[in-house]
Amino acid sequence: MDHAPPPASASPSRRVRRFKRFIILLTLALVAGTIASFRVGRFYAVQGANAARTAVVRWVTGLGPDRSEIEADWARKRRRAVEGTTEVLTKFYDGTDEKMRALFRTAGMDPEHGLVRYGRADQTFLLSSQVFEPDDQGRSYRLRPNTRSVWLRQVTLHNGPFGLFQVIDAPAQRQAAGEAGAIVDEPSITTTNSWGLRGPEPDPTAPLRGVVLGDSFMQGMFNGDDQTPPVYLTAQLWKLEGVRVSVANTGHIGYSPEQYYYALREYGERMKPHFVVVSVCPNDFGEGFDILKGRADWLDEAAYWIDLIFGWCRSHDAICVLVPVPTYPQVESSRKDGFYPGLVNNIFPGPPANYCDPLERFLDENLQFRKQAKETGASMARSPLYNRHIDDDHFSPKGADVWAEYVARRVSLLMATSGRSASPSPPGPKVTSRPSSTEPRR
Repeated sequence: MDHAPPPASASPSRRVRRFKRFIILLTLALVAGTIASFRVGRFYAVQGANAARTAVVRWVTGLGPDRSEIEADWARKRRRAVEGTTEVLTKFYDGTDEKMRALFRTAGMDPEHGLVRYGRADQTFLLSSQVFEPDDQGRSYRLRPNTRSVWLRQVTLHNGPFGLFQVIDAPAQRQAAGEAGAIVDEPSITTTNSWGLRGPEPDPTAPLRGVVLGDSFMQGMFNGDDQTPPVYLTAQLWKLEGVRVSVANTGHIGYSPEQYYYALREYGERMKPHFVVVSVCPNDFGEGFDILKGRADWLDEAAYWIDLIFGWCRSHDAICVLVPVPTYPQVESSRKDGFYPGLVNNIFPGPPANYCDPLERFLDENLQFRKQAKETGASMARSPLYNRHIDDDHFSPKGADVWAEYVARRVSLLMATSGRSASPSPPGPKVTSRPSSTEPRR
């Protein structure tokens, strides 16, 4: 007759397993407690928990997170990014020399007065509170109205914050910049109108009205007030349409499709545009030029806001034109347009003609420059369509004008074939000339 082994013979093995589990759980608890004692640890713990919950929901239901969860996740990331940049600013300011501290104080960028806000995705910038002001209605920050400012270049910050040095154009700021070793970029003087936008005062009564959405490319970084893409667009449309044109330039450095949408909601209602130009560039969809390598980390997020922009235009009977910025690597070295703007084209919900890619026009123009250089025996290492002579990636005045010429032609054709037309011209002065400067900076 068989007998079961006495229970006591298995007890040591069970006790060992229980003891090991206890040690593992205790270790995990201690690690969790240690992580939770730090702010950054709590942030990543929450992020990890949310990611795990999303993965479980997707596995069970096949559905992704709803919009409220996505926006809550972005809000957490942005709070953390702002806190981190503020900490870096304080540490840098306390440790730098007096000349640099004087520049930060004079420019309104010191820890007490500096404006630390998020831009695209959760990227955070330090801005001058004298030039920019906070916006808690979706745009994060905005240019102050009726303000004259200028860009500083070559501000060297060792282990400092990501600062965007657009500062008030005044003697004190210029002197502090010089003493700190920065360069005042004279051609970049920027003035804003009463709407807090760069460019002439928008006119909601003009026969042809438009809104341009975009970032630093449309703001016209390092170019003069009369050398931005929207200013040239205004002139080109006047030439094509023969009526007075007013374009509200909502371009702000660091903006992304999310800020574009909220800018459209604000200024579109005031402007009642016939057309809306949405200018996008690679860092609207991922870090730096990652999208040129096929890594578009924010593509789905950008698609959400572009869809809202297109919906706004459709509901307000405005033509929506999506225009990807041609980048200097695509003109100078390698196109990679299967990734950018190819992936952007894939997410655009509008008709084919409303997607307007100026890359071919830029390539033609760049070849013309090369031809001229060859004929004169000059060298041309970099494209004159960009501010490459100062190591900047944005359009030069010539590049801005080429962009505007191409986009204006498409807008004009869309206006003519869509059944929309400019409003009857009200009494008042008409535009009689183009902007005074159309030549590239020297």
